[in-house]
This record gives sequence, structure tokens and C-alpha cells, in this order.
Amino acid sequence: REGHGVQLISDKGADGAGAIRDVFGRDKALIGMVHCPPLPGAPRYRGGGIGPILDACLRDADALVAGGLHGLIVENHGDVPFQKPGDLGPETAACLAVIAEAVRRETGVPIGVNVLANAAIHAFAVAAASGAAFVRVNQWANAYVANEGLIEGRAGEAMRYRAALRAEDVRVFADAHVKHGAHAIVADRPIPELVRDLAFFDADAVIATGQRTSDAATEQEIDEVAGATHLPVLVGSGVTPGNVATILARTSGVIVASSLKQGGVWWNPVEPARVADLVRAAGPAT
Repeated sequence: REGHGVQLISDKGADGAGAIRDVFGRDKALIGMVHCPPLPGAPRYRGGGIGPILDACLRDADALVAGGLHGLIVENHGDVPFQKPGDLGPETAACLAVIAEAVRRETGVPIGVNVLANAAIHAFAVAAASGAAFVRVNQWANAYVANEGLIEGRAGEAMRYRAALRAEDVRVFADAHVKHGAHAIVADRPIPELVRDLAFFDADAVIATGQRTSDAATEQEIDEVAGATHLPVLVGSGVTPGNVATILARTSGVIVASSLKQGGVWWNPVEPARVADLVRAAGPAT
């Protein structure tokens, strides 16, 4: 496409699989979430050191991979209430690097990193230290209003930091119109235009979500996002055995969390039977 008089051409994902095939070695991927318990420095952390936290993360990671998932994302979901990136302490990245590296070694599958809230630079640091293959960033371009306040996309700063780390092989999976926020700031711009901005700012894959955790993106929303980009599209919320096959028919993968936990509650341990049900429902396409 044209930008400031210069033709900008990207062949990333031109065949629809792109980064998914590069990272996972397949055209469609089932990715599970490793939700870390509260880390040191977070309000709900009650002491005890990294040992019990690491044990809980490895337990969930092993259950997800043993059940047939192809990759994992390590995320500090227990650190509620979340902070804006500039307020995060170095202890968060340090702990996540230890956990992510251990998960990668234990499971042998590709892993990603998501540092809440929207801490792309911290995520790149963790990925570089742990050998993670990608980062998830909830607001890569533009801005929205979240529980933490105004969240701005920091792609320019983050990509320069990635270059400084010589970590160009770490891919960027970026959310489009991300859940848990209000998008009134960009309400005069259609979703397809916002999706195109992700590719323009060098994301490698696009993630469609519903409005909140466990809320599935509709088929219309998925098609709207997918129709606006040459990048592979994943669904990152509300995936269950009941809808996974339909979603995979339209996308290059899914990111699954709550529906694989005991009682369908995100802070509970992974339930192996739920993982088996999801993989079975996904079918031979994966």
C-alpha cells in the first residue's frame, strides 16, 4: 500500500498462515494460556518466593501440552489490579523470564509472553531472556480507554527496543479492538482500518476478541477482521469445544484459557478432561 509517497509492501502471511506456520510448524494452532499466580510486587502476592508460583505454572503448562495444544502464552494474569506499562517494576519482568524459560524447557513447545497491561517492552525483554517465540500485545497501535486508564499503542518504541536486543525473530501477535476497554477515541475509524494499522506497524498476526474474558468474538467480527488483513488471524477469547471448529474454519488458530480451567474459571487449575474435549472438537484440521 501507499504511505507518504513510498510504496510499502509486506509478504508476511501472504498465504494466510505466515507467522503461525513459522512459529508452530502448522497452518492452524491451538494455544493455551499459562496464567501466573500473583507475582512478587503484586497486591495479591502473599510471599513464599518463586517456587510455588513456578510449580503452579508448570502444572498447567504440562496439562495443556499433554492434552494436545501446540503452544502456550505465559501471562501475569494474577497481578490484578494491573498497572500501565510505565508503572511496572523490574521484578515483574524478572519473574516472568524465569517462569517462561522453565515452561519452554519443560514442555518443548513454542511459547509467547503477554505482560499486562500492554507492556510490550517488558514482553520483549522476557522473550529475549527466555527464548520465547512471540509476544502478545493488546494495544499495538492507536489507543483505547481501559480499567488502567488511557492505554496507548507503543509499537514504535517497542520495535526499536526489539531491534536493540537483536530479537527480530520474536514475532508480534497484536489484538484488534481488544476486549476490556472503550474505543471511543477511535470510534470515527472503522475496525478494518484499525486492523490494517497493525500490519502497517509490523505486527505478524492479528487477534480478534469479544468484549471481555470468556466472551467469544462473533463470526461477523472474525470475518470483518480477517477481511481487512493479509496477516493470519486468531481468536483470543471465548473459545470452547462448542465453537472451536467453526472458529478454526475462519482463522489460523485460537488462544484458549477459561474454558480449560476447572469450573470454567480462569484462576482455577487446568482440567485435563476439558483440554481433551477441546482438542477432540477442533478435529483433524489442527
